Amino acid sequence: MKRSLTLIGAFFASIVNLVAQETNANEPQNVGEVIDSMFAPVVDFLAMFFFADPLKLMGIDIGADVPFIVVWLVFGAVFFTFKMNFINLRGFKHSIQLIQGKFDDPNDKGEVSHFQALTTALSATVGLGNIASVAVAITIGGPGATFWMIVAGLLGMSTKFTECTLGVKYRDVHEDGTISGGPMYYLTKGLNKRNMANLGKALAILFAILAVLASFGGGNMFQSNQAFAQMAGQFSVLEGRGFLFGVGMAVLVGVVIIGGIQSIAKVTEKIVPFMAVLYVLSALVILGMNYDQIGSAFGLIIQGAFSPESIGGGFVGVLMTGFKRASFSNEAGVGSAAIAHSAVKTNEPVSEGFVALLEPFIDTVVICTMTALVIIITGQYQNAGLEGAQLTSAAFESAFSWFPLVLAAAVFLFAFSTMISWSYYGLKAWTYLFGEEKWSENTYKGLFLIFVVIGASTSMNAVIDFSDMMILAMAFPNIIGLLIMSNEVREDLRVYMEKVRTGVIQQFK
Repeated sequence: MKRSLTLIGAFFASIVNLVAQETNANEPQNVGEVIDSMFAPVVDFLAMFFFADPLKLMGIDIGADVPFIVVWLVFGAVFFTFKMNFINLRGFKHSIQLIQGKFDDPNDKGEVSHFQALTTALSATVGLGNIASVAVAITIGGPGATFWMIVAGLLGMSTKFTECTLGVKYRDVHEDGTISGGPMYYLTKGLNKRNMANLGKALAILFAILAVLASFGGGNMFQSNQAFAQMAGQFSVLEGRGFLFGVGMAVLVGVVIIGGIQSIAKVTEKIVPFMAVLYVLSALVILGMNYDQIGSAFGLIIQGAFSPESIGGGFVGVLMTGFKRASFSNEAGVGSAAIAHSAVKTNEPVSEGFVALLEPFIDTVVICTMTALVIIITGQYQNAGLEGAQLTSAAFESAFSWFPLVLAAAVFLFAFSTMISWSYYGLKAWTYLFGEEKWSENTYKGLFLIFVVIGASTSMNAVIDFSDMMILAMAFPNIIGLLIMSNEVREDLRVYMEKVRTGVIQQFK
């Protein structure tokens, strides 16, 4: 196994050398086109399964695509919301108390605080999805798609609660105090308790493979690629120097990830609040300047979500667009956040479930809604010539001519924080598959840093499509396990709330 991984590392090192040669020859796209062509058939094949429309397969055409994986995520979110008795609403106050540290016991096992676990997980979700996905949703589905993004965010809070509770409950605490947790572990251990050992092992391995692939792609290459594109757009000196930019970014990422989850947490607890405040404040200033239009903007959102002309295919199309983009943004049901939250210092797994449910609220309900309101109020949603991050940038720029510089900085910070968090997700999935020896960890980290350079150096549309597909596909094995263990989580929640009510679990601050 060790020899195989060494060969893999050598193979990808040769790719980086080739990228460098192509970049020096001022033809950086050639390598990307080669890699892109290799992934294109794989993407097309996998799309037949994960993005297949079950209604069309049955001969039913409602005029809109209904991807299986999106339906699966929506089903899970609705199911867990009812199963946990609307924990997304009734647990909000207790969640705030936990991240304030009021219930932190310094003697609890773990590596990071509730707040650090939250910011680490948020750093992987709050990012380009909030800038680009909202604009894509509005471009495709109109302002009404925003409504369904909000609904998806609210429902996703229950899914995050469920998966992160299990992440802490079934984690491995090593002799040196380090933690390994996430879907790989609760799928294996939780289903083994139910005499479903083979199913649990199969689902865990499938999840781990998808997580590793997603970490290299959507959690890495896409981030470095978009960071370079935004920075080069503002600083012409960077044009044509993607390889050097990638090397520089790889060095920054490497300095952080070598230190493990504690190092990652220390960085994210500073970067995430800063970049979120930077972005949100800019949005609030624009909304404040146009406060008289906020009501009409919400009117367009609601009208677009329920307007008579949208009933039928159009209505379902808007709904699916909103839910799909929200899923890309907050990753509820994907299971990735459970890996970060499993490292928290607590002896009460349910407490971290409460903390985790804040993620979709912050990411989708707050930040995505602000982005949508700015796009709608400035009228840029009617600009057919722009899409994605360009549309969001144009909306902010219409109020502040200097905002593209702020956006470039925000994208860089978003990309950086997302990469360091996804490196941890991928590492834990990798070590689950190949062992937790030092050489195994170093092999993964080396490969991860190589992909940072590749992402910034080339343009690989099929690779990015493949990466996004892997992220959403992680929800398939994850939600199967969550559904099987949902009764267990509901009972754990009942016991925990009784302990809080009777004072067995008490505040320390």
